[in-house]
Amino acid sequence: MKKGVLSLISLALSVTMLAGCGGKPASEPTGGAGSDAPKANFKVGMVTDAGTIDDKSFNQGTYEGIVKANKDFNMEYKYLKPAGQTEADYTKEIVNLYDAGYKFIVTPGFKFETAVHKAQEKYKDAKFVLIDGSPRPNPDADPDVKENTVSIYFAEQESGFLAGVATALHVKDGQAGFIGGMKIPPVQKFNWGFQQGVKYANDNLGTQVTINKENVVYQGTFDDVAAGSQLAAQMYDRGVNVIFAAAGGVGVGAINEAKTRVQGGSDVWVVGVDVDQYQDGVYEGDKSVILTSAVKKIDQAAYDMIKAETEGKFPGGQTITLDAKNDGVGLPAENPNLSEDILKQVDEVFNKIKAGEITVAAEQGDLIE
Repeated sequence: MKKGVLSLISLALSVTMLAGCGGKPASEPTGGAGSDAPKANFKVGMVTDAGTIDDKSFNQGTYEGIVKANKDFNMEYKYLKPAGQTEADYTKEIVNLYDAGYKFIVTPGFKFETAVHKAQEKYKDAKFVLIDGSPRPNPDADPDVKENTVSIYFAEQESGFLAGVATALHVKDGQAGFIGGMKIPPVQKFNWGFQQGVKYANDNLGTQVTINKENVVYQGTFDDVAAGSQLAAQMYDRGVNVIFAAAGGVGVGAINEAKTRVQGGSDVWVVGVDVDQYQDGVYEGDKSVILTSAVKKIDQAAYDMIKAETEGKFPGGQTITLDAKNDGVGLPAENPNLSEDILKQVDEVFNKIKAGEITVAAEQGDLIE
């Protein structure tokens, strides 16, 4: 890994992307301008979840994978933002995309589970990529992944673990906190992995970092920026040195609060999530409050599914988990705020996870909820 962290390598996957559409398109169809590649014979659509394609998180990572694929495969693509967050809202957008000829649809988030389940049954000539979820007839039913759908999950606990180790090594003796968005499995796994990583560093690498129960909070949304700022302020006031924010727009609020504090002379940090959020934390020149980020290779997953479709290798009917073993999770390729020594130690831990010498639990156990 470059500078002790994961390098972005192509995942051994094939992915098809579909997106829902409703009302006025948020992005007009694009035809691979500037690409010498033959034009793909399918159109890729994306329906966003809560947030937008510049949410510095899940939607953005997915969309960037589509844009990257367009440069190589020259397909038409667009994204659409639904009016709300109900099954009906998502279904409307999927139908609109399908009717416009976008029959490769990518949907990021578990909220799409029931909408995609209906769509995969109704539109058998379309293909769907559901990230962080599986098609289900209802939220409590078992997964039902048809041959025209692929379900992709990530081992968030592993990237959270690496971020926890890096955080503890940097802080050495202090307090860490966690701000989550909605209390859903991907966010919870980030939290539990982070706590395990801090504990591992305390037990094995000479650190003494604590995480107190009052400093582990789920805000309940992914878009309340003001609430994120307020929660971060409360934690920093209690003596927390660094906050892991797995919360979309709520996390942006935490980053904003950290910027304000650092500019006022405080020594506080934020750990980003999903994508490399270093640039989002920049407050002066190239200085950033982002210590590191717990990364899910969302962009690469989306890219690889499109690539697979161009090769006739779409893994329909499969549920794929991206983890350390297939380089699906980790830390950013560049971590300017971490020393070379810390990066080396994190790299060693990553290799142990990859080799199965360290197992990171995906369940709460005795961890703080």
